[in-house]
Amino acid sequence: MTRTQKQSDRTEETTQKPRAPERHGRGAASAVQSVDRAVSVLEILARHGEAGVTEIAEALDVHKSTAFRLLGVLENRGLVAQAKDRGKYYLGAGVLRLAGAAAVRLDISQEGVPVCREVADELGETVNIAVLDDDAAVNIMQARGTASVTAQNWLGRRTPLHATSSGKVLLAHMPPTLREGLLARSLPRFTDRTVTGAGMLRAELEAVIEQGYGVTIEELELGLAAVAAPVRAHDGKVIAAISVSGPVYRLNPDRLPEVAKRTVAAGAELSRRMGYGF
Repeated sequence: MTRTQKQSDRTEETTQKPRAPERHGRGAASAVQSVDRAVSVLEILARHGEAGVTEIAEALDVHKSTAFRLLGVLENRGLVAQAKDRGKYYLGAGVLRLAGAAAVRLDISQEGVPVCREVADELGETVNIAVLDDDAAVNIMQARGTASVTAQNWLGRRTPLHATSSGKVLLAHMPPTLREGLLARSLPRFTDRTVTGAGMLRAELEAVIEQGYGVTIEELELGLAAVAAPVRAHDGKVIAAISVSGPVYRLNPDRLPEVAKRTVAAGAELSRRMGYGF
């Protein structure tokens, strides 16, 4: 084989090597860069109040067409808006919506600390605050009582709405259309006592509204019982649930009424701290 033929073969092998992984890498890097630039746009508008496409492009060191595309995506999601008379962009209502959701969680966590700690010390059981997270309840604050030293950590855990006391409280106070959409789904069974029928669950949710609290006994885990009560914002909307949980041999039928009464009082106290009733 001649030198020319060898070089030709090597050239052909090189041109035939797949480049998909490299293109994928560039695509991923480009996506990350786009997200970074979009966040930078929001930060620029937060600092200056409003800015035009040219100003934003210069601040990002990108072409005006790139800045315009970024603003278009953010505008479609409600995160920025445009003043039609001046052509300037400013932060949109979508940012307030996201900030409000984060603020609520932070406020409840902070205001809930003394309430949860007092109840945990008094009852000796684990106390949690949970908020709605799409189709689940997520625990954002927890306090453990003296009797629950070995209890598992529920903090940050997403739990099913239909099989937990907090979930049932949040589900009961949902807008009807949203609640019915969730009840129309196939509900998973965790134990023999999990309520999975929509009709039976509706009846339980009506009881939650009537009595002011929800109860679950071994519906998520065998041996676990819990009671939860609603927490309201200043406008009366239920924004969270506070619960007391423990083993069924401690949260037995004789003690549940006492625990439920204390849980409802804790929910009322935390609601007052969140501005409800003023």
